[in-house]
Amino acid sequence: MKKLISTTLMIAVFTTTALSQNPSQTMRGIDKGAVPSYKFSVSTTWLTFLNFGPEKTNTHHYEFHFGYQLTPKDKIGIKVATWQLFEPMAIPWGPNKIQESEFYPGKLKERGIGVTYQRILWKGLFVSTEIYPLWKIYLDENKEKAGSGFKLYTSYHLGYHIPLFKNRLYIEPQVHCNYWPIDSKGPQGF
Repeated sequence: MKKLISTTLMIAVFTTTALSQNPSQTMRGIDKGAVPSYKFSVSTTWLTFLNFGPEKTNTHHYEFHFGYQLTPKDKIGIKVATWQLFEPMAIPWGPNKIQESEFYPGKLKERGIGVTYQRILWKGLFVSTEIYPLWKIYLDENKEKAGSGFKLYTSYHLGYHIPLFKNRLYIEPQVHCNYWPIDSKGPQGF
């Protein structure tokens, strides 16, 4: 059943991306006249696809972006995402990673809907920002609700837009930093 849902989800994302476009304009600055510009886009992160592979992620991260091209250089969008965490967000990677004994005594589920803005600086080089309010639910070891809270999650990105198949599909490798100016306290142990 899960495989059927994942296959249906991937087909829906690619079909929507391919068919919900408006090829009436051309992109300026990338290869004038050769690459059509589409007004609408649907995208996701690689973490979403990790939920369906043989090495499934235990964060259950699902994220989708719905974008609208305002001008050849400006795009706005809506971000919808949900994930669950077993350890604090923004922990260091590598040898200094926190120990398993410091993990949450359960799980933290976060979900929300936010807004995004992307600006093309030069050719495919872009900057973008996301403002994303998250509702948090704390679950104990028995998967019972132990509390709730709120987080205002913001992120800032620098990346490059790489069009594929006449810009019907694209990848955008990027680096980003996160900041959450509002983050409510959780229950004891979280």
